[in-house]
Amino acid sequence: PTLATDLGGLQERITTTKKGSITSVQAIYVPADDLTDPAPATTFAHLDATTVLSRQISELGIYPAVDPLDSTSRMLSPHILGEEHYNTARGVQKVLQNYKNLQYIIAIL
Repeated sequence: PTLATDLGGLQERITTTKKGSITSVQAIYVPADDLTDPAPATTFAHLDATTVLSRQISELGIYPAVDPLDSTSRMLSPHILGEEHYNTARGVQKVLQNYKNLQYIIAIL
């Protein structure tokens, strides 16, 4: 068995049936804040949404320190949210990404 196989089996058990439903909130340790590390990356593939907490945002005194660029949701879809809300969310992400890119340039100057 591999991590991917075990996680797949666990996630399949988290479901809704006629007798009830199970909701799962899972905390995952990400070594050195590297989201591309094989263990977290494998885990994220099985999740419907991820909320990534950021040390940099926390240092700014913003709480909860959720990173909106690294956090994801499969619900972020025009079919679920509607076209206007989807476009607004994507527009905000684009502005935040541009700001982040400019911060790197400013730091170099």
